[in-house]
Amino acid sequence: MNILGIDIGYSNLKLAFGQKGEAPKTQLRPAGAAPADRFGSRFDGKAHDDFLHVLVDGQQFIAGVSPDRAEMWSRTLHEDYPSSASYKALFHAGLLLSEMDRIDLLVTGLPVSQYLEEPRRKALAEKMKGTHQITPKRSVTVEKVKVIPQPVGGLLDYIDQENAEIEDARVLVVDPGFFSVDWVVIANNDLHRHSSGTSLNASSVVLEEASRLIAKDYGAAVKTESLENAIRSGKTTVLVFGQRVEIAPYIEGAAKTVAPVVVESIQKSLRTEGAALDLIVLVGGGAAFFREALQAAFPRLQVVSPQEPVFSNARGFWIMGAAL
Repeated sequence: MNILGIDIGYSNLKLAFGQKGEAPKTQLRPAGAAPADRFGSRFDGKAHDDFLHVLVDGQQFIAGVSPDRAEMWSRTLHEDYPSSASYKALFHAGLLLSEMDRIDLLVTGLPVSQYLEEPRRKALAEKMKGTHQITPKRSVTVEKVKVIPQPVGGLLDYIDQENAEIEDARVLVVDPGFFSVDWVVIANNDLHRHSSGTSLNASSVVLEEASRLIAKDYGAAVKTESLENAIRSGKTTVLVFGQRVEIAPYIEGAAKTVAPVVVESIQKSLRTEGAALDLIVLVGGGAAFFREALQAAFPRLQVVSPQEPVFSNARGFWIMGAAL
């Protein structure tokens, strides 16, 4: 049984894929995608070896690159992202990277606020199901699709890694992404919808604030994509007027401003809970930005994360698929 867990984010495309009964492979790509004619050629005449070429409704797209690589094309940062051409290009890129021509079960996620809208999640499942012409010579068939709240994938990954027993625990799962921070409360294996939610004060807002702080000290702002690329590649500095600037202090300063706002929203949503939390599981690519604020707000609780939290949702999606 071929299973694909796919997390199409606003910053990264994350995959976990493989056959049931085997350990899944993982892939991480930047979430930039645009028509092929919006990309320039290399100055040395060589081909771009990091480009993924896919078809979107018959049009050639390039996907899996940094969003700032495309010219005259704006990245999508709104809740209708799953309806965009860029999202479809990234979906096709994920199918290409999965190395499979037939997928028995594809599991993906939506932000909590969108997942709660039944027409929206049904529409996404219908779009992903069926046979997709992803390149002129390659098609992939998806037999079945399951859509779940994104943070649930991260919780499943944590349970799998730690062999954790949470059947009688009340768990808050927080998933900071680029566009939104999502959280769910799980108790007695049930999702408490009224205590779950979404905030748009996410990683993108942290990077925007960091850029503003850098501009205040060095005279010019840094593009959020430059900070995003530096973090993704493990670099510690960015260039501002030819000067190398350490980004860590500015990211930390921005997080101290943005994260408490999100945590306050989480605390408000928990007012309907009749009992105290037992554990906080922090997942997703922006986990580091929000850890300190969460721990400060819930000092008596343990805040834990799975290894490589950027992959946690995709791996959890695959784990769910393998369990069905």
